[in-house]
Parts: sequence; C-alpha cells; structure tokens
Amino acid sequence: MRLTRIIRTEDGGSAFEDGEIALERRQVADGVPAMAVGGLPSRDGVQFLRSAAFDSSAHPAPREQWVVMLRGTIEVTVTDGGRRRFGPGDLVLAADTTGLGHVTTGVGEAPFEALFIPL
Repeated sequence: MRLTRIIRTEDGGSAFEDGEIALERRQVADGVPAMAVGGLPSRDGVQFLRSAAFDSSAHPAPREQWVVMLRGTIEVTVTDGGRRRFGPGDLVLAADTTGLGHVTTGVGEAPFEALFIPL
C-alpha cells in the first residue's frame, strides 16, 4: 500500500518522500475471509480529528505520526514547493517535527476527519 512521508530536509524545510507498507494476505479472525493486513507502528494513543476547517499556517508536525484520512480532502504544501492532495484512505507519515514544517489546507466540502496515530 502506498504512503507519503513528510520529512524535514537538511536546510530546515520539508519535502515529500514516497514509500510503501507491505501487506500480507491473512485471516484475522475465525469465520472472517483472509484480507490484506499491514502494520502501522504506534505508541501514545490514537487521536480522532473532526474539523470544519483544516487550514493552517506553516508548522512542523507535533510528533511523528501517521495521518489516515477518513473524510474530506486536504492539500499539503512543503517548503521545497511540492504540493499533494490526500483524501479518504490515504496514508501520510508526518515526520517533519522540527524546522519550517508544512502547510495544510482543507479542499472541498467539510468536515474533515482523520486519525492521528503516533509513531
């Protein structure tokens, strides 16, 4: 499964980096058909976010965390000029915890919903 990392660059900015999570087909419970399963390392609790607006000024991530988009679309702009949109089902690993960070903007109809999963 495809994922996008937001990383801190050597100059203190941010950039996108593409990656993948390995999925394996396995049965997760008796009576349930086999499905694709992959791990997302986490600690310190998962947060659910719902917001009517998802616009921010430039900021680093408060901690390394997975952002799993559930509803709505956001656009993230990093300091190297890259801009990407993420919607339901997209995985982003926000790892730019220092430096200039990134800007997040809500696109389209609110509310925006996401899971924040600390790494």
